[in-house]
Amino acid sequence: MPRIDVNRSGEMEAFVQVVESGGFSAAARLLDMTPSAVSKLVARLELRLGIQLVHRSTRKLQLTPEGLHFYERSTRVLADMDEAERCAAAGAAPRGRVSINASVSFGHHKLVPLVPRLLELHPQITLDIALTDRIVDLMDERADIAIRWGQLPSSDLVARRLGETSQAIVASPDYLAKYGTPRTQQELEAHNRLGWSYRRNTPDWPLRVDGRMISLPVAGPVRAGDGETLRQLAIAGAGVARLSLYHIQHDIDAGRLVPLLQEFNPAEVEPIHAVYIGKAGTLPARVRAVLDFLVACSGVGGGRYTIKRTEPMPANSAVT
Repeated sequence: MPRIDVNRSGEMEAFVQVVESGGFSAAARLLDMTPSAVSKLVARLELRLGIQLVHRSTRKLQLTPEGLHFYERSTRVLADMDEAERCAAAGAAPRGRVSINASVSFGHHKLVPLVPRLLELHPQITLDIALTDRIVDLMDERADIAIRWGQLPSSDLVARRLGETSQAIVASPDYLAKYGTPRTQQELEAHNRLGWSYRRNTPDWPLRVDGRMISLPVAGPVRAGDGETLRQLAIAGAGVARLSLYHIQHDIDAGRLVPLLQEFNPAEVEPIHAVYIGKAGTLPARVRAVLDFLVACSGVGGGRYTIKRTEPMPANSAVT
């Protein structure tokens, strides 16, 4: 039977406190220990791991690359330990912080409206919502869940399917009154096409012309870093945009945006997933509660063009 090391969590906690407080003396005050005792705990941890975690100097403390990686993992381990103790004391009710990363448009139009209901169901959960249209590394950003649409590349992430959407080319009535309504690919090429300010997997606009797929490069005077800004630009009359229908269907219904070239739209269905790190059986209760809510909640799907509800992927299905 393996020998139980009762000091492992103490060493880890001391190391994390040293990093977060910026030094051994500050950590010692917070832990109610002497600086030498804290230093010995960290040194013993380094000896057991066989790596150097911190560079020590009289002026400052600096993490090694290995130390940074171990710190990120350690904070998760300690948070899970704290949650396990709290759940045991509180009848296993999900509690604690859950960090969610999503695109700006999905966050504003789909995620944020669900927050009150989620917090009502799980009052001991707190949310940290970060919105960006760039694909982030969940480990680097310390995110528990990320919402992503489109085909997912192979990775170590696990996915739960939330639904699906498609995209449409749109412009405002004022823009079309001023510059005319494009009815062919050639006419569309003469218009201001609003694009993204960073590289994307599919930077061009796909069109189906005479039964074959073509790509129309995006060219125009304005680019933006998120879909919500592109939506606002299109409504303001700055040009033509290609956006997800879950994002703009309410604008189409209200007459703020007009769909264009629908006969050329490939209408490709794009899945929307919640992705996370880990295995289903090891997920903290707080993360599983939020995932289950997003999958089950009718507010994420439904509607004529918005995300359509689909059967969720098995919780242990890896992204492919």
